[in-house]
Amino acid sequence: MMSYNLKVTIDKSSGFCFGVVYAIDMAEDILDNEDYLYCLGDIVHNDEEVERLRAKGLRIIDHDALKDLQNEKVLIRAHGEAPSTYELAMNNNLTLIDASCPVVLKLQNRIKNTHDDGEKILIFGKHGHAEVIGLQGQTDGEALVFMDIAELDNVELPSKFTLYSQTTKSVDKFYQIKDELINRGYEVKANDTICRQVSNRYDELEKFVKDFDRIVFVSGKKSSNGKVLYDVCKKYNDNSYFISNVEELDQSWFQPNDKIGICGATSTPMWLMEQVKAQLESF
Repeated sequence: MMSYNLKVTIDKSSGFCFGVVYAIDMAEDILDNEDYLYCLGDIVHNDEEVERLRAKGLRIIDHDALKDLQNEKVLIRAHGEAPSTYELAMNNNLTLIDASCPVVLKLQNRIKNTHDDGEKILIFGKHGHAEVIGLQGQTDGEALVFMDIAELDNVELPSKFTLYSQTTKSVDKFYQIKDELINRGYEVKANDTICRQVSNRYDELEKFVKDFDRIVFVSGKKSSNGKVLYDVCKKYNDNSYFISNVEELDQSWFQPNDKIGICGATSTPMWLMEQVKAQLESF
C-alpha cells in the first residue's frame, strides 16, 4: 500500500497551561517518593494523562470518598475547591497539597470579597464544572450560575449585580453577555476574569489552522476549554477533526501529501499529540 506522506506539524502553543503543569509536577514529585497520592477529582480533564498518573500511584477520589478519608495527603487540582473542602480536611486531619491555579485562587478571592460586601453575583460558567463549584462555594451557594444568556430569560434578576466568569470561557461571549444584560436595563459591574493563557490561544489557533489542509484537534471529551478551542479550529478550517486518542484517527479523512496541523486543549499532554503525529506519519 502506498504511503500518504503526510506533512505533520504540532502547534507549539498547544498543550498544558501552567496551572495544569504545576499540579502534575506536584503530584509526580510526591509519587516519586511515596507509593500513592489521593487526588480530589480528575487531576486534568484528559483520560489518557489521568491513566498515566494512575499507573504511578495517583488515586482519584470524589467528594463522597473524601468524607471517609482520614490522616492522608490529598491533592487539590488546578480547578480549585470550595471552602467546605478545606473545613472537611481540617476535621479529618487530611494534609492538603494545594495545586489550585493562581488565576483561579485570585478569582475565588474576588468573588468572596464581592459576596462579603453584600453584592449579588452572576457567574458565566458551566454547571457542575469543578472550578464553578469552587467559585459558587465562595458565596455560600448564592451566586447564580448560567451557561447561556437564554437561561436568564425567565429569571427575576436583581436590578444591579456583579458579573464574573469561569476562567476558561470565551472572552467575546463574556462581553456579548455583559452588553446584552446592560441593554436589558440592568446595572452590571463586569469583572473579566478569563485566563489570558487560555484566551490568547484563540488568536494563535486562528493563525495556526489556516496554514493546513486538515487539522487534528486532540482533547479529552470533558474539557470545557477543548470544546471552545475546537470551535475555533472548525471556524477557520472546516477540515478539522476532534479526537481523544490515537485509536480515533481515521485514515480516510486524509489525502496523500496533505499538510496536517495538530493542536490541543490546555489539558492535552504533549506526549499524546506526539503519538498522534507518529501515527499520522505512519499512514
